[in-house]
Amino acid sequence: MSVTKLDLIIQLADAYPGFIRSDLTRMVDIVLLEIEGSLKRNESVELRGVFSLRPRLQKARISRNPKTNQKVNTPEKRAILFRESKEWSKKINEKT
Repeated sequence: MSVTKLDLIIQLADAYPGFIRSDLTRMVDIVLLEIEGSLKRNESVELRGVFSLRPRLQKARISRNPKTNQKVNTPEKRAILFRESKEWSKKINEKT
């Protein structure tokens, strides 16, 4: 199940009816931009009790095309490691 930004804003609006939806939209945009900026600066992001994101550098390597079995140079690239917290994992996997 994926959650879009609109789904998140709707859930926040239902949970906090005193807030104006445009303010909630602006708040979600700010949080997402801060997460993006931190990852671009090669910093880790941690939301305690929910998840953590850590940027990793994958070294350049020689890989192969599985279809043709031809060797291909794969350049160095950055990837993001996602780890969910134990509490969040338990909540997600609880049977309702």
